[in-house]
Amino acid sequence: MLLFPILAIGILGTYILDTMMDMLIFYLRLSTEVDITREGQILPAFLNYFLRLTLPVGAVAFVSAIAGNVFQIGFLFTVKPLKPDLKRIMPNIARYFKKALFSAEALFNLAKAILKFVVIGVIAFLNIRNQMNIIVHFSSNPLLLSVMGLAKTAFRIMVECALAMIVLSIPDYLFQRKQHRDSLKMSKHELKEERKMHEGDPYIKSRLKERMRQILNQNMIKKVPEADVVITNPTHYAVALKYDGARMNAPQVLAKGAGEIAAKIKQIAARHQIPVIENKTLARNLYAMAEIGREIPADLYQAVAEVLALIYKLKQMTPVP
Repeated sequence: MLLFPILAIGILGTYILDTMMDMLIFYLRLSTEVDITREGQILPAFLNYFLRLTLPVGAVAFVSAIAGNVFQIGFLFTVKPLKPDLKRIMPNIARYFKKALFSAEALFNLAKAILKFVVIGVIAFLNIRNQMNIIVHFSSNPLLLSVMGLAKTAFRIMVECALAMIVLSIPDYLFQRKQHRDSLKMSKHELKEERKMHEGDPYIKSRLKERMRQILNQNMIKKVPEADVVITNPTHYAVALKYDGARMNAPQVLAKGAGEIAAKIKQIAARHQIPVIENKTLARNLYAMAEIGREIPADLYQAVAEVLALIYKLKQMTPVP
């Protein structure tokens, strides 16, 4: 963005100098006339010379500025920066000073500014020292020749400084891009808050799950008295089954549980004189594979049928009081 306008000035140097000479001659000649306004030609002449001097370099600067931004971030058109924003008028002073003085970005910007100052100073010093033998004779040379010599030295300094700035801009660009990406990332606290917003508070969710589990267990326990048999592990699992050949294709699981729930199922079964059969393998398989309120899997038909057959045989052998 700096190099191309400087090169444009160097390429158009003769044209700019000739235009400035024409402008100087025009106004000096105009100053000798009685009516220096010459019927309102002052303003048009000024605009004409102003555009001829500034428009070429300004156009190059405009194009290079757009090209520089497109090269860095791609093409992006937005009017958002033009919208009024009170935060720009009344910024957060504490946050501004923290970011401007006490951050990695502030230290990097300070180091960058010092480095630029040193580099530009060294470039200017070396060029002026190399041209010192010519500069000391400017006072004895014709004015135009001295101006041209000084312009060449200044132009060389500007080009070398622009090239140096390009070299310095590479680490600056990488650092700024990293800072920008880091600023877009969410902190751990923000992630937690967003998760709460979308998924709900984990503590509340766990309490709701626990409450739902309690309600399901209560409803499940109420159906245990309807069971035909309870199959146990015997200490870990308990599964209550019911079978009605007229309404069911296979035995149905009324309740199942482990630990305290298993103990509760066995207590209710004993209270209602429901047979409790110990079968470790079958109890584990029913607990893992069968769902409450559903018929048992086909893989367990044979094992459950043997248990039910045993129950029916025991009932037939038991005398009716």
